[in-house]
Amino acid sequence: MSDQTRAAVVTGAGRGIGKGIALQLAKDGYALVIADYDGGAAEDTATELLESGHKAMFAQGDVSDPMAHEHFVEVAVENFGRLDTYINNAGIAQIQLIQNISPEEMKRIYEINVFGTLYGIQAAAAQFDKQADGEHIRKIINASSIAGHVAFDLLGAYSSTKFAVRGLTQAAAKELGAKHITVNAYCPGIVGTDMWALIDGEMVKLHGGKKGDYLEKYSNAITLGHVETPADVANYVSYLASPQSDYMTGQAVQIDGGIQFI
Repeated sequence: MSDQTRAAVVTGAGRGIGKGIALQLAKDGYALVIADYDGGAAEDTATELLESGHKAMFAQGDVSDPMAHEHFVEVAVENFGRLDTYINNAGIAQIQLIQNISPEEMKRIYEINVFGTLYGIQAAAAQFDKQADGEHIRKIINASSIAGHVAFDLLGAYSSTKFAVRGLTQAAAKELGAKHITVNAYCPGIVGTDMWALIDGEMVKLHGGKKGDYLEKYSNAITLGHVETPADVANYVSYLASPQSDYMTGQAVQIDGGIQFI
């Protein structure tokens, strides 16, 4: 199958890592559905791709709603004729001491990070079942984190959701492999995005100091000596979305510049 005919959905693609992934996959020849809770951001990213000569559509929706994922798939099929790759990138973080996490906070982060990933897997697999693709490998790619390998203090709820994403990735890989569907995850480290700006700001509120202190503190642990960019993550996701990774499934690889070695 030609790279030019492949279609992908990327959730949370209006900004940050998701946008970086979308920009890279467009260069790889993918037609993209830019899905985001922020419809304006999704439209802006899609417009940027279109103006660069790529194929893109945008779709607004909340990943904690299974109907949103069905809508994202429908946009791909209606506009590009098929779906080849589904990337469950959308997620949120929370900074809170374990003893202070409220039921409402725990519920919301699980709705987005875990249930949102589950619903994306389900919607993608359902569409793949409808397509007569023979032995063509289809891809589901999930966002975990280095915090899904070793939990971070003050990120207890977030860390637990990313462990859960690894579990869903492994189970889905085992269940869907016979259907020529691979399921893998990517585990970013400290990425210079709005999410880490939020984490840094919340750390300041809890422990004092000034803006940037905690980003600098955690960045000092990076072996390669600099904060990760969305493009760094996107380069690896590009591999997972390509035929070069067709024999890889159930994995959750850390792309962190050398913070954790496990």
